[in-house]
Amino acid sequence: MALAGYVRRFPSLKILTDEQLERIHQGTLRVLWNTGVHMEHRGALETLERAGCRVDYDDWRVRFPTALVEDALRRCPSTFTIQTRDPSKSLQVGGNSLYMLPFPGHHTVDLDTWEPRHPTRKDFYDGVKVLDALPSVHGLWSYTPYFGFEGVPPSMCLLESMAGKIRNSGKMLTEGYSKGSEQYTIRMAQAVGAEVCVPCLLSPPLTYYEDAIGAALHGADAGFPIRISEGAVYGGTAPASIAGALVSACANLIAPIVLLQVYRPGTRVFLNDFTFPQNMTTGAPGFGNIAISLHAAAFNQIWHRYGVPVCNGAAVPGSKRIDFQSGYERATNTALFALSGANFILLHGGVAAELTHHPLQAILDDDISGMVGRFLEGIAVNDEMLALDLIEEVGPVPGHFLGKQHTRKWWKSEQYIPKSADTLTYPEWLNSGKKSCLDYARERMDDILENYKPVPLSPSQEQEIERILEEARAHYEAEGLITADEMKTYRRNIASDRYPYA
Repeated sequence: MALAGYVRRFPSLKILTDEQLERIHQGTLRVLWNTGVHMEHRGALETLERAGCRVDYDDWRVRFPTALVEDALRRCPSTFTIQTRDPSKSLQVGGNSLYMLPFPGHHTVDLDTWEPRHPTRKDFYDGVKVLDALPSVHGLWSYTPYFGFEGVPPSMCLLESMAGKIRNSGKMLTEGYSKGSEQYTIRMAQAVGAEVCVPCLLSPPLTYYEDAIGAALHGADAGFPIRISEGAVYGGTAPASIAGALVSACANLIAPIVLLQVYRPGTRVFLNDFTFPQNMTTGAPGFGNIAISLHAAAFNQIWHRYGVPVCNGAAVPGSKRIDFQSGYERATNTALFALSGANFILLHGGVAAELTHHPLQAILDDDISGMVGRFLEGIAVNDEMLALDLIEEVGPVPGHFLGKQHTRKWWKSEQYIPKSADTLTYPEWLNSGKKSCLDYARERMDDILENYKPVPLSPSQEQEIERILEEARAHYEAEGLITADEMKTYRRNIASDRYPYA
């Protein structure tokens, strides 16, 4: 049985006219044929050339004919299942379904000083534990919650992170790649009866390097779903105009779709719209800007037309702390992503850009998700919900509905009851310590860390995960990516801190 997630029960927001949609589509086809896409992977070029693409091997450039593009889009499944090690947490992706996911951070953050710091293994494992406990988190994203943790050589960060997620969660998995690490990631997922969504990451504009294409093909060989991610900054690595950025994004994403559908027809694909406007005063991405929602709403409409599931990956704010700016930027973008038809949204735990993540923020985001999810359910209109006989029974004042069975039955489901918000009356608030949402979130986080128990791996699964990690350690040491001194320290860390938080 798949995890329910949220279901949008009314038509999605449409920001583009039919004429505008067609112009973007035709513009995308023109870029794919006239400009083409740079793909630094010899095998991919040969595969695409056999399929009818025009290939320049000297320039690694591929130009895609319209008929091949449209055929590849038709081959993409519009709905599909992603298997998890806990079968009850598998996802049914596509259509009107929405799943919420965490947003990663390179570091954790001190909640008193707001200074970032490198996470420990305990920070990482505790962060996964909180995400597994939150009902509105439906899977675990790449580099989540952190890009790694102390005591691990860079070449092993993604693999130790993947192991930490597998050990502490039964939810959907996706992870990054580096130096062929996806091959070990795939094997770890297979060892626990799960699938991992293997990423294929664009280097904008219009470029895929060998590691990105290699990861996608390895994932397709395993029969796993592929996440293709577009990471442009409009005004920097994409046109500053939103329409131009949309054409660029669609061309960027279609190129690997064509490759995958030629290589293995029917490969499950979903797309990550991870784009931002450039802040022209600093040169940094404009996290939290409303232009992100404009792009995402149009992007979702375009890809609904193509029938390919979509993820909106930019609900994280520009604020550096948990404050008013953070609240309005993340809530506004999350709501607009959901209304325009996102199938995934990255939200939980991201404090500042991709720099910091904290489980306290994830707990606060659980309420944003719950509120947005309740709105998507819409309004039921039937005899019981219209309550005409009840209205007649109660009549005018002094009648009231407070003690009626209908009220007791329906008030909780018609509202959404937040778990970390201040909902007291003013006198109650004054007399109970003047708690803020941060205070309530801390209490909930402490309770989860003390009492929540993720479903553990079996002894044989744990043994296989450790065997795969050991094989990867030996491989990267032989490749010279881990020095002898680094390996000594690494092994000391493993021996003295043998996953006590799993």
